[in-house]
Amino acid sequence: MHDQTPQDGAAKEQTLDAAVAQAVAAVRRHTSRQPSIAVVLGSGLGGLVEEFREPVTLPYSEIPNFPVSAVEGHQGALVWGRLAGREVVAMAGRVHYYEGYTMAQVTFPVRVLAGLGIRRLIITNAAGAVRESLRPGEVVLIRDHINLMGDNPLRGTHDFIDLTRAYDPGLRETARKVAARLDIPLNSGVYLAMSGPCYETPAEIGAIRSLGADLVGMSTVPEVIMANRLGLEVLGLSMVTNMAAGITGQPLSHQEVMETSEQGKTRFKQLVKEILAQMES
Repeated sequence: MHDQTPQDGAAKEQTLDAAVAQAVAAVRRHTSRQPSIAVVLGSGLGGLVEEFREPVTLPYSEIPNFPVSAVEGHQGALVWGRLAGREVVAMAGRVHYYEGYTMAQVTFPVRVLAGLGIRRLIITNAAGAVRESLRPGEVVLIRDHINLMGDNPLRGTHDFIDLTRAYDPGLRETARKVAARLDIPLNSGVYLAMSGPCYETPAEIGAIRSLGADLVGMSTVPEVIMANRLGLEVLGLSMVTNMAAGITGQPLSHQEVMETSEQGKTRFKQLVKEILAQMES
């Protein structure tokens, strides 16, 4: 097997652009709504769409080339609606690298959102707490990330993009002010992404802590990299669903992630709605 040449990479990019255009055209046939803000809803956080007024739903399975997740807690649909006085489209669920998808497939939805005119992306996830002062049910503002997934969605391109401000400082300041006004604790932290699907070992968590990470998960980073490449402003929010391996001595489970997300969803929805209300159109 030969390594991919730059020409092969360019051809694949052209093919991907055509697939994105096909998906965008299909979505536009489904709805004429044109929001500028999108929200990606992580594991167990899809309940935000229940707050939408005049919702319009399009399952991923009905969008050409769009990847579909089979993970519990991910509805698998684009949902348009009005929330906090804003026109918004939500990704109710995402696909993950650990499901066997390529980075191109994982970040395909972000390309489609950009093609639909999205300028701001609120991306959420369920995460394990590496910093021991964090607690399950807490929402954490992502200020930076570490990519240990072993891959990058820009591989095969010459996109040497700057990620110094991967998480938009202005949007982070808005989130901090909103949280203070609502009296919702909002620590900020560094999110580290692993490929999954197994949870980390206690030794790995020790290494992750030494790298300066506060949270660990299996998503978000590929989408954030692609969003920055496409010129989108990004706000990242993690719902702490469990303490990372070795901290409490208890085994980890996806069921725990789902249950904690359910318990913390009221605070999460309140925060996101008010952040949306404060965003510029």
